[in-house]
Amino acid sequence: MMRSGFVNILGKPNAGKSTLLNALVGEKLAIVSSKVQTTRHRIRAFLNGPDYQIVFSDTPGIIEPQYKLHEKMMRAVKSSMEDADVCLLIADLRDDLTLLDELFSPLKLHVPCIVVLNKSDMVKPPKIQEAVDFFSAKSYCKKAIVISAAKKINTDELVKLIVSYLPEGDPFFGEEDLTDMPTKFFAGELIREKIFELFDQEIPYQTTVMVQGFEEKNTLIKITADIIVQRESQKAILLGQGGLMIKKLGTESRISLESFLGRKIFLQLYIKVRANWRNNDLYLKEYGYAQ
Repeated sequence: MMRSGFVNILGKPNAGKSTLLNALVGEKLAIVSSKVQTTRHRIRAFLNGPDYQIVFSDTPGIIEPQYKLHEKMMRAVKSSMEDADVCLLIADLRDDLTLLDELFSPLKLHVPCIVVLNKSDMVKPPKIQEAVDFFSAKSYCKKAIVISAAKKINTDELVKLIVSYLPEGDPFFGEEDLTDMPTKFFAGELIREKIFELFDQEIPYQTTVMVQGFEEKNTLIKITADIIVQRESQKAILLGQGGLMIKKLGTESRISLESFLGRKIFLQLYIKVRANWRNNDLYLKEYGYAQ
């Protein structure tokens, strides 16, 4: 009997949604940062087993929108709730349980929901048991399971639990497929991840990356990307003194891209200023935030 279905990962920013997605599919498809609100798009990834196919969706962290970019991110979250067969509600075990419940309760999900208590390696057993008891008593919780996505603790058990709630049916995608997102998208995301790593304060949040060229040649892949910022002062920070920071960003992005694509990369980065792009519908559509 084959089981297949859509399993969507929801939670507050920095709960470990992207880390979990990467751990479950065994590939780095979602960028990860210690900073909040790293994920901006809904990212699909497929996990194929002998008698199942799980189509995971990593979603942006649930937040109160402050500008149009946030609104589009939250629409991606809403659409993921509408087509799910199972929902994973990710909870950081270090967070306030009551506040998490206030986040999950209003979602009014009509599919089986598994509360995934993440970062078990960072808290003590009494706190873990308290969280299990707390969420197990909630009407939206079909089952609470304790894991550590970063350490891959109990992730195999989570997969078995997910499969048990999936409907019977044929796979939606080919066995060899890992995602339905284009490679070009991941190239932009990996560059954006390096911006989160190398720059502080508002820079990562007021920046996006647009891959303009992705050309596969015999010996390498040539990638051209625009880094979009809101102000000239941000462009100056990204450039750094004597172009030092943009050079470092380019080098680290190239290494990350070569590791991901398994090919030699020639990378060209350009910085462009687009005032208030996060609140401009035309810019947002151009940069891939069409939700």
